[in-house]
This record gives sequence, C-alpha cells and structure tokens, in this order.
Amino acid sequence: MTNNKYKILLVEDDANVRSVVSTMLESADYQVVPAETCALAKTLFASHLPDAVILDLGLPDMDGMEFLSFARRDSLTPVIVLSARSDDQDKVRALDGGANDYVTKPFSSAELLARVRTVLRNYQHRADSGKLPGGRFHVRDLVIDYDARQVFVRGGEVKLSQTEYNIVALLSEHCGKMMTYSAIIKGVWGRSDEGSVKRLQVNMANIRKKFGVKPGGSWYITNELGVGYRMNGEKEE
Repeated sequence: MTNNKYKILLVEDDANVRSVVSTMLESADYQVVPAETCALAKTLFASHLPDAVILDLGLPDMDGMEFLSFARRDSLTPVIVLSARSDDQDKVRALDGGANDYVTKPFSSAELLARVRTVLRNYQHRADSGKLPGGRFHVRDLVIDYDARQVFVRGGEVKLSQTEYNIVALLSEHCGKMMTYSAIIKGVWGRSDEGSVKRLQVNMANIRKKFGVKPGGSWYITNELGVGYRMNGEKEE
C-alpha cells in the first residue's frame, strides 16, 4: 500500500534526471515527491515529512546547501546529495553540512539505490534503538561489543588500541554514512591540528592490517581520498 512506502523527496531541477531517478525509485517501490527548486523543496519537506531526501546542489533559485541547512535545523532525515560537483571540497562541505552521503553524477542506479537503502536502514535503526544498536554491532563477519569494547572478525578477537577502537566504534555508529576526516578527528580526538589527518590515516592503516585485509582487498571500511571514511552497511551478496 502507498501509505507503507518510504517517501523520498527528490530535489532536482533537470527534468531528464528527475524523470530517470523518479522512475528508478518508483520501480524499487518508493514513493517520490519531486521538487525542482529549493523554495518548493522546503515547502514539501515541511508538509510531506519525507523519509529521505535526494538533493541536487545546483538549483535555479538558490544553492542546495541552503536546503541542507534548512533541513538540519530540527531534523535528522537522511539527505543524499546527488551532484555533478565532483571536487573533494564540495563533498566535504556537504558532508560536514549534514549530508549523509554524496553521489557524483553520472551515477549507476544500483549504486544510488544501495545508498538509499543504507541511509534509510541506518536512520530507522537510530529511531528504533537510539544512537547505538544495543550493546553490539554486526555486519557480515564483523562484530563490535560496545560494552566490552571488543572487536571480532570471523570469530576471532582483534586487539585494537584505545584510539583504533574509538575510530572503528565511531564509524559503526554512523554505519553507511560517509564521515569526513574532520568529523572523525573531532569525534575521536576532540580537536584538530596540522598532523591530525596523517594520524588518522596511520591508525586506519593499522586497523586494516589487524583486520587481516590485504592491500587492494575490499573490507568493512571504504576510504574516499581527500574526503573521509565510511563503514559499509550494505550486506554483500
């Protein structure tokens, strides 16, 4: 039934892109609320209370960041930025501004749908059980026991330093969200200095090694160079 479908506010001024994305979402059983301007998007956001937003930044009346700021004033509704802007600084600005994810045009329908599923699942999980998933986090063969501050991979405990554990736990709390370097640094160390990014990268390299991931191999955490890291929440088939 329509009332049980997830409702997606699609903010996109390009009619062709809007049509393609709408068709893709509707075929995946989502209800789509389209808007081609920031002003209309604000009105529809307040009246329709969507479950998620797909947001273009290059809108005709104002920058999409204006809508993002508006949405974040009193809402945690997940926002996926879908933009032709591929510069790292644009991505960092949007993610630090409250976006949950950033997809660059051109994009694949499979990738966008996966990102939508991930942000919806993560948002619903937080609404149901608060910030942390009870006392444990589990994706594929990675398990985190928050109460014991222990991490297990394929059934064996991975011995992490306090800082390494804090990084892994923070990413898991925001599973599926691309977190910028600055957001992770602030969450783990509380402050940033000239060597913060390098310190983070060294810790991530150590974590990867302890997780037993070979160079070039896929694992639980994705790194987008110049932007940040994401704990992968999409289960592999």
